[in-house]
Amino acid sequence: MKEELRKRRSWLDGFMAYPAPPGLSETSLRDNIILLDQALYALWNLGDNLIYAWTPVPRGLRVLVAPHQMLTEYALGDGTLPMTEVTRRTKLLDKLLSNQEHLDAQAFDAVAAALDITPELISLPFSPERGLGLPLIAAIAARYGIRLVEDRAVILFDAVGFSLLTPLQQVVQLNSLSCSVNAAYAKLLDREININFARTTTGDGFYIWNRMRGVEANVELYQLMQFILADNALARERATRPESVPRLRACFHVGSHYEFYQSEGLNPTSFSYLVGQVTIELARMIERAQPGQILVGKFNTLMHDETTGEDVRIDSLDFVERTRAPLRSLNGLKLAGSEVDEIACYLTGRRDATGLWGISEYHMADKHGLIHRVYNAKINIHRRNGEPIYLGLREEDLPDDAPRTTADTDLSPMQA
Repeated sequence: MKEELRKRRSWLDGFMAYPAPPGLSETSLRDNIILLDQALYALWNLGDNLIYAWTPVPRGLRVLVAPHQMLTEYALGDGTLPMTEVTRRTKLLDKLLSNQEHLDAQAFDAVAAALDITPELISLPFSPERGLGLPLIAAIAARYGIRLVEDRAVILFDAVGFSLLTPLQQVVQLNSLSCSVNAAYAKLLDREININFARTTTGDGFYIWNRMRGVEANVELYQLMQFILADNALARERATRPESVPRLRACFHVGSHYEFYQSEGLNPTSFSYLVGQVTIELARMIERAQPGQILVGKFNTLMHDETTGEDVRIDSLDFVERTRAPLRSLNGLKLAGSEVDEIACYLTGRRDATGLWGISEYHMADKHGLIHRVYNAKINIHRRNGEPIYLGLREEDLPDDAPRTTADTDLSPMQA
């Protein structure tokens, strides 16, 4: 047990970023983290089981633990359930998995009864609230479960022509893209925009998302995308060999997904993985994206607005409009030695009979015949003592036969 704990100690260090409850030393906090984690780890059984819910008791936790197969077995039953019952069970699971915190005792008992799971008791030598704090317990328990997230933005970058390169060229391109991600992150840190971003490779690119949620977090991710693309464009200008820097296409979308932690050695991974509707949509979008194009998926979802403290419904057009004001705070940042004067981002469209610009909504059919609705995005970065950086494709650069309609909006952006 001591050797096992020694191997896992570095994994536990990540939880020390949470503030200790009042009157609790860091040493005691670490000891309490280890006690709870060891109990959850034993129930987890190297990934065979998942923690589905928990509720605090005076000296411990009650938890719902079951094999991961329970999710599909409960939702689908023995295959003879009527569709209304399958729908009811699926909604119950979605509500359970979308919960980011603990359940109160009554709700916990109701879920245990519905899932027919006998709760397990984890006894602790301290009060959960005073010995760890409920937010920290939620973070630890999340590593041993699956969560459903409805409102997180995700970026997908794809290197054009990647499969035609030699393995050495491929690794150089991926390293170049990784450097652009780091450089963009450093630029935003200069303005105290600290994005808690995560990424996972697709083989020829990256999925990138913000671990934080809400309107502000999603807007910050859009800003990160802009500076990644800008750094990549500048790197391509400077490169002596063009194949050393990838030519990118990018897609941005907001949607639902499941977040989980795979087993890695003796632990759940310290970083999460995403799978769900948003990653499926992005994969289909990137298949149809042109080299150099930026696509924004069509979405309409509730996001938490930290300014008002309320959930607000935001669609793609509202969202891009909301990204404009925060961009002004980035004026003055330096790109390749030149200060940024202005960043303009907009969705493209055609000019109508009155001379106003509309926004085009594109309908893209994937290989399965399913239709995905997207918008074409442009980003123009004007620098004081340098050439402008134009990212994305103009409306006139797109194929004339691309199926499009005019979005229902009063926006009339200046397009270049």
